[in-house]
Amino acid sequence: MPLNIVLIEPEIPNNTGNIGRLTLGSGSRLHLVKPFGFEISDARLKRAGLDYWKHIDITIYENIEDFFNKNKDAAMAFLSSHGSQSHWDIPFKDNLFLVFGKESSGLQKSITDKNKKALYKIPLHSEHIRSLNIANAVSIVVYEGLRQLK
Repeated sequence: MPLNIVLIEPEIPNNTGNIGRLTLGSGSRLHLVKPFGFEISDARLKRAGLDYWKHIDITIYENIEDFFNKNKDAAMAFLSSHGSQSHWDIPFKDNLFLVFGKESSGLQKSITDKNKKALYKIPLHSEHIRSLNIANAVSIVVYEGLRQLK
């Protein structure tokens, strides 16, 4: 798998369903970190992922500590509107973990503070929005990574 997409505490089933569909289309792996703002059986999640959900390579973690313990040696890039580096500068490589926070508040401050050298953002060209929809953000970063890895 070229890339790992990590959603920490996702809240909106439609976004997670769309991202799941993206992982399948991009050959990536999906990692979901609990707690979720929905049930995995949620119809909105499956509708957004259509009939693809059963084919998605997915790992579910009980909490953030479980995720970091099981992936402690993995290379990671953290995406946040508070990043100082552009997503174009991510050192993409096979099996890189792309870590995204929850829709309402992004990554926890403890995570961004601990990973400042690996903290990236997607440049925005309007002062009237603070961030992009997470499904759009994941798409932008994943396909930039695939472009660089080809």
